[in-house]
Amino acid sequence: MTTEALAPAPATADRWDRWGAIAARAARAARGVLGVVRPAAWVLIAGAVVLWIAGATLGWWELTVAAVVLTALLALCALFLIGRTAYDVTLDLTRTRVIVGERAVGALTLSNSGNRAILPSRVVLPVGAGRGEFEVNRLAPGASAEELFAIPTTKRAVVEVGPVSVVRGDPLGLFERVHRKDEPVDLFVHPRTVLFEGQSLGFLRDLEGLPATDLSRDDVSFHALREYQPGDDLRHVHWKSTARTGTLMVRQYEETRRSHFVIGLSTHPGDYRDEDEFELAVSAAGSLGLRALRDSQRVEVRVQERALPSATGKQFLDSLSGVVHSRPRAGGIVDLAGVVAATLPLASVVVLVCGSTVDPNSLRAACARLPFGARTLAVVAESGAAPALRRIGDADVVSVGSLEQLPAALRKVLS
Repeated sequence: MTTEALAPAPATADRWDRWGAIAARAARAARGVLGVVRPAAWVLIAGAVVLWIAGATLGWWELTVAAVVLTALLALCALFLIGRTAYDVTLDLTRTRVIVGERAVGALTLSNSGNRAILPSRVVLPVGAGRGEFEVNRLAPGASAEELFAIPTTKRAVVEVGPVSVVRGDPLGLFERVHRKDEPVDLFVHPRTVLFEGQSLGFLRDLEGLPATDLSRDDVSFHALREYQPGDDLRHVHWKSTARTGTLMVRQYEETRRSHFVIGLSTHPGDYRDEDEFELAVSAAGSLGLRALRDSQRVEVRVQERALPSATGKQFLDSLSGVVHSRPRAGGIVDLAGVVAATLPLASVVVLVCGSTVDPNSLRAACARLPFGARTLAVVAESGAAPALRRIGDADVVSVGSLEQLPAALRKVLS
């Protein structure tokens, strides 16, 4: 028997494709029908079936009457699903970025652009883990309805607002038809920050950078003269010294460390006594980063397992809005300092931010792992404590009990 004889005929293959398409459409329709039935309705449907069977089997008229009542109730509630929900929905947040504690105000507009009226509906607006509900009356053709809402923000987060859902169902909640009408919008709840008026965090005064101990053939910080070696750039030949000594002499430079501001924010849950300390640390890191960005410094921010976008102030605060505790296996402040040293070896200023449960020995070990030659500052968030300044190794350690204490504490470091 040949291979061609084993292959299905084209007519048979087409028939199977048609049956497959019909089965797929039937499955989608069944999912759509079953999706409108709520759990309470399934209980009543099962009860009606049992009553019908029991009434017919036992011959009890009372059971048959109860089955009729349940069936009629289900049929009447199903009638509430009839009706169009073809709204044109517009979700508008006045501001998509607020500071924790502020209220985000928005408007939800529903318009009927069709030729027929739309019966009353219920509109659901998810906001994070909660949701808001609005009752929309009958809308005539060309009419619109606007609902204003305010979202209170009690904690820092990235809150997803939407998508808007139009719900049509019965008063008893047995059947419910839901249509999503809009895309969700992200609401960024930024941490609180404090300004440093007339104060710069750029510890480096030299615009050309801080000299390092590494020697280079090409830089901007002149170090000394030495004899020419094969491969040296002839542009760096010092002709006056060459003429005086009779030996070809070239300039040698020190590598410079550019103004590179790095913030290491620990997100390890064991580094903080409670959530208030963690929020204080995030706010302190945000305040320091914004000041450095206003000073036109290059800012890099590291937390456990990742870097935070920080090219602009808005991007930096957006990224801080979504910062949460890291997994315990990601390590604490010492491991974070090691990541900073490995990924940012040319950092000029490194600020480590952590909570009060980090002991001095861990802080000393973390500061010792940072890039050699970088100015080091540690900010310890300790809720309710008085501001304090101390030295641990080569690092200044500032403890603050509230965000408002931070400018004065840093002024002592810079003085």
